[in-house]
Amino acid sequence: MVNRVRLATGTFGASALALAALWPLQAHALFGDDEARRAIVELRQKVDAGQQASNAANAEARESNAATRRSLLELSNQIEQVRAELARMRGQNEQLAREVSELQRQQKDVQAGVDERLRQVEPQRIEHDGQSFTVAPNEKRDFDAAMDLLRKSEFGPAASAYNAFLQRYPASGYRASVLYWLGNAQYASKAYKESVESHRRLATEFPTHLRTPEAMLAMANSQIELKDARASRRTLEDLVKAYPNSEAAAAGRERLARLR
Repeated sequence: MVNRVRLATGTFGASALALAALWPLQAHALFGDDEARRAIVELRQKVDAGQQASNAANAEARESNAATRRSLLELSNQIEQVRAELARMRGQNEQLAREVSELQRQQKDVQAGVDERLRQVEPQRIEHDGQSFTVAPNEKRDFDAAMDLLRKSEFGPAASAYNAFLQRYPASGYRASVLYWLGNAQYASKAYKESVESHRRLATEFPTHLRTPEAMLAMANSQIELKDARASRRTLEDLVKAYPNSEAAAAGRERLARLR
């Protein structure tokens, strides 16, 4: 807009000056001196008016440009302020995210600690040897410790651990299994009389337990070691009669055939 104003003003000024230069000659030829002077004065007034209008337009354009620059500067400052605020809020969000993550980690640690303490004191439901029962943590720990001794072939210490377990937890859900493994540990230690007694207790107290047929077969083996063939035969006959479909009964039939 400013350029168009300047161009128009410049063109107007140049045209006016050219006419002013030519006017005296033409005016002198057509009019008298007074009329020529009046025409020149009017022409100059028109030139001055055009110049003033041009100056006013230029001033207005400069003011408009200054206002535009001020507006752009203010907008730029506002944009920078918004950017700074966004950066501050982003930093706060990142800090909050780190704090939330740390709180979640601490909560998990606390929960894990609580769960571990509960596991150490609360009974738990387990499945063992076809039976489902509840055991205390220390009860399970003692049973597992006795089993570890047996697996290591430390039969004497294992038998002692099983006997201690029966005294400490007489009503334990592990009782039938403990009697079975106690009899096996005693047999391996050549304590045959004790082995017979342990397996007999299992057969008497837990006739439906899955270990009972095997215990009766092991009891017959101990009686053979004790040179008591009659007792061994009677035990095998009871085994075959009570648990005819068991693997232990199949082995018992073979041994009965050899005893007769």
